[in-house]
Amino acid sequence: MRRNRSIMVFGAVFLVLAGYALAQQLNKHVTLRAGHVLDVKTGKMLSDQEIVIADGKIVSMGPAADAKAPASATRIDLPNATVLPGLIDAHTHLTGDQNFGYDRLAISLPRETLIGAKNARSTLQAGFTTVRNVGASGYSDVALRDAINAGDVPGPHMLVSGPPLSITGGHCDNNLLPFEYHAVSDGVADGIAAVQHKVRENIKYGSDLIKVCATGGVLSKGDDPQASQYTLEEMKAIVADAHRLGRKVAAHAHGAQGILWASEAGVDSIEHGSYIDDAGIAEMKKNGTYLVPTLYLGDWFLENAERNHVPDFLLSKAKAVMPAARQNIAKAFASGVKVAFGTDAAVYPHGLNAHEFAVMVKLGLTPLQAIQAATVNAADLLGWSGKVGSLDPGAWADIIAVDGDPLKDVTTLERVKFVMKGGEVVRNEYGK
Repeated sequence: MRRNRSIMVFGAVFLVLAGYALAQQLNKHVTLRAGHVLDVKTGKMLSDQEIVIADGKIVSMGPAADAKAPASATRIDLPNATVLPGLIDAHTHLTGDQNFGYDRLAISLPRETLIGAKNARSTLQAGFTTVRNVGASGYSDVALRDAINAGDVPGPHMLVSGPPLSITGGHCDNNLLPFEYHAVSDGVADGIAAVQHKVRENIKYGSDLIKVCATGGVLSKGDDPQASQYTLEEMKAIVADAHRLGRKVAAHAHGAQGILWASEAGVDSIEHGSYIDDAGIAEMKKNGTYLVPTLYLGDWFLENAERNHVPDFLLSKAKAVMPAARQNIAKAFASGVKVAFGTDAAVYPHGLNAHEFAVMVKLGLTPLQAIQAATVNAADLLGWSGKVGSLDPGAWADIIAVDGDPLKDVTTLERVKFVMKGGEVVRNEYGK
């Protein structure tokens, strides 16, 4: 009896102490004082601000003189820096590197997943605290997302698509091997019943969204970037099932017809948009479809094609599509199409994502518009407004800091010196 009572007492004490420790952890306060904070919604530069953080979320932000952070809060001072929300890349392939043509056949699924762990860290260190991963073999991106969420590896918040849907022989199929290998990519499906099944299968295995290849592509063999792939009816079926099951749809689309059909079918975003025309622009504006251009990759890819031994059957397409995309995307920007930031990182090294900003500005966006594309706009596209892309109370405490004013020189975002994700500092060059 006495022994049982002792065990009960010990158990009660243990639960109290464990509860106290958990409460202390959950109520951990951090106060961050910033010399300058960019309000990405209005474009105003606010001076001498204090951001109060608890349990990984922003509690408040306001003038430092009025701050009411607990005395026990951990204090971070960035008096000479410009602070803004963590950046969002809505078009990444974290489990991929610069493997062009036949080189990609040598990468196993376990290797792909481990490559993703490396690239997730580089992306986070570059100030991108949230990404949308749009295409990975064998659900390797699902595994990476889950490992990051479990705290096993460092990386950004991830929304993942799993294998992209493709017609047989399309951009997202495996067209590199001859017939006798019977090679087919994970996401290949033809016909309405088959694409419905594939959407449901992707969701079964953990996909947060659906990626569909609506046209041919550049870095694939035997397909035409300007040719549409799925029919309008097939894409409508894909979107209907995805939306009914609570998933958004991203459509890889270079060609004008595929862009038009994808927007008409109700996809949430057009990726690349290289040959977008007036009809596509009008349809996207009517439907509120986001454009996710991926522009800097053209510079990097063509400059490094020889060193990377890019096969001629890919390089010839790249030389035609990438320059054309610049002209057409500039027109789309001028028209007022909704824009979210995306890079297609994997075509070039992860961590260079912020080089996209300068190209967007060169093609007509203001620095603020480019920054909004990577914050409030991208958050809206992902369905995560209020969680990411702003410094509003209740948002995850995803914060970056740079020297200088990114509204005057957007390339400052290529040199991020401070990164916080969910209230935890993952990079701080100011603290050295």
